[in-house]
Amino acid sequence: MGTSDALPPRQEPAGPVAYPPGSLLDKLGVAAVVLDDNGRIVLWSRQAEALFGWTAAEALGRLAAPLLVAEQHRKEVLGLFAHVMGEGRSWAGVFPALHKDGSTLLLEFRNMRLDDQHGHRYALGIATDQRVLRDVERHLALSLQLIDRSPIGLAVLDTDLRYLMVNPALERMHGLPAEEHIGRTVAEALPHADVTQIEADLLRVLATGTPLLDQLAVGLSGGTVPGQAQLVSYYRLDDPGGRVLGLAVSVVDVTDRHRAIEEFRRRMQLIADASVHIGTTLDLDQTARELAEVVVPRLADVAAVDVLDTVLQGAPPTTGDEDAVFRALAVAAARTPAATEAAAAADPTGQIAQYDADRLVTRCVRTGDPVHLPHVGAGDLARIARNEKAAALLGRAGVHSYIAVPLIARGEVLGALDLKRVSNPEPFGEDDVVLAAELAARAAVCIDNARWFQRERATVLTLQRNLLPQRPQQPVGMEVAYRYQPAGAASQVGGDWFDVVPQSGGASALVVGDVMGSGINAAAAMGQLRTASRTLSGLGLDPAQVLEHLDQTASGLDQMIATCVYAVCDPAAGLCRVATAGHLPPVLMRPGERPVLLDLPTGAPLGVGGVPFESIGMTLAPGDQLVLYTDGLVETRDEAIDVRLQALIALLDGPRRDLEETCDLLLTALREDNDQDDVALLIARVGPYREPGAP
Repeated sequence: MGTSDALPPRQEPAGPVAYPPGSLLDKLGVAAVVLDDNGRIVLWSRQAEALFGWTAAEALGRLAAPLLVAEQHRKEVLGLFAHVMGEGRSWAGVFPALHKDGSTLLLEFRNMRLDDQHGHRYALGIATDQRVLRDVERHLALSLQLIDRSPIGLAVLDTDLRYLMVNPALERMHGLPAEEHIGRTVAEALPHADVTQIEADLLRVLATGTPLLDQLAVGLSGGTVPGQAQLVSYYRLDDPGGRVLGLAVSVVDVTDRHRAIEEFRRRMQLIADASVHIGTTLDLDQTARELAEVVVPRLADVAAVDVLDTVLQGAPPTTGDEDAVFRALAVAAARTPAATEAAAAADPTGQIAQYDADRLVTRCVRTGDPVHLPHVGAGDLARIARNEKAAALLGRAGVHSYIAVPLIARGEVLGALDLKRVSNPEPFGEDDVVLAAELAARAAVCIDNARWFQRERATVLTLQRNLLPQRPQQPVGMEVAYRYQPAGAASQVGGDWFDVVPQSGGASALVVGDVMGSGINAAAAMGQLRTASRTLSGLGLDPAQVLEHLDQTASGLDQMIATCVYAVCDPAAGLCRVATAGHLPPVLMRPGERPVLLDLPTGAPLGVGGVPFESIGMTLAPGDQLVLYTDGLVETRDEAIDVRLQALIALLDGPRRDLEETCDLLLTALREDNDQDDVALLIARVGPYREPGAP
């Protein structure tokens, strides 16, 4: 147990201080007896009365030996008495004494000679019950052994908050020997600790007697070395009589447990972040980047995401000892020079790279099992890198630990997540492998979804482009320009379409429609409606009649809903008739006038069924323009449709432009931050009418 000679200075009491009963001496019941040089009892304490059973009146003046010692022990005891009285030496030991009731007591006895000023000699005997003393000694020895050998740091402080005792465990925790604690306050012994809070807690416990238990102290907050975590408890020490003696402090080192908990929380937070940040879109490259950025730098200094090229091409997976051909999708590196240099060894994103069968990443995707090299040796770099140049870069960067985990979704190996540590000095452990595999499994599903979405989107886009008019012929007496723009990578292809259909007599039908929904079903429905509208246009029907027939067609397309605007323009007659089925109104532009939205009966969308449609007529003169479009051109999530339509009018309200230039202007200005839906745009301008076939 840590002690020191450097005790705190003794404080002189202001006067007598009375202690209440219950101290250690009271518990021991120490009896005092004084004998004269003849062995007669001259002084007798109350403790002696309690120990031996004789009152002072009964004991005083009597010879001690016949009263207190059994006959068989008297000779020996008298010899010890003579020795003490003659030579003045004290004697200590155990001997059996008689009790008044005739029983025998084993007493722990101390005997010493006293001299007065007249030369008279006396013998002072101090005695206590051996059983009580041994019991106290055993408790004390056990306490001292526990304190000295305990892994828990223990200290005792006086009421001035100065150290009286520290055990070896606390010495190690504080990095300070016992002699540099004893007699000093917490602030003096531990200058880096949060002394204000510690002293406030100690004083509160000292004043109230209520223990303060298991206060977590991390780093230097409890006076420990950096990185340590401790549970600190404070207790007030009272003697059996209730007198406050000081404070006891216990300190439990929970650094390993604390680090394990923090590591568990870190891993759970990383998995939670991965769930939020990976797969935010159905874009394959973006999903791979999100995976790489989540793991760097919290798990690895460098991360690469590579997908097997056969997976992207839709070919069956290869097996066995064949080489592996990857397409690099993403690389992320921590912001350190070493990590940047290591990242330079990775395959550039978007490129195809072939890895031999003996490479670790090839083994990973062929077996479907993680590959873990806690410590990367010089010979391992050649099995990690694709070629010698990349291996040299990894060696210069100082790559010292490596993991490759497969990306597996729906039972198919898609590729691998490749992790390296350079700046982080800790090697990858088994827990890191488990965490990497968990992240890879979550990301693989997102990557697989993006892969299938890309494939489906490409199929739908191809179908839709084939269903749209490749190059509509210029109608008689009119000039047209058009655009079709699919949705951005994060959304699916929709069912927007446009068409220009010549009719007999020099008239032409202008059609723009939008099938609600997306994907292959919307594209297929769009194709059927476009085909039906072209067929109906050849019959010379009124626009309202055409929409009625299209409504019947849409009603049979598995609850498909579509909007459509249909206009028949006759430049020779200078007339136009228009009808709409739930579609946004076209814009009419006349030379010298501000563009306006046509005021048309809205009509119900196609597919509702049983709702009549109405056509309106208007005149058209050379130079007049009609702008037909789908909602993808103007609708956004954060602005009202009226505001967006006014923005469209404002863009068209300006100097006369070429039709192609006008298409580009509208798509650039209105679609800059709005590509969540596809758009069809058709602009027709009336020109001087010429008979068909005229030069």
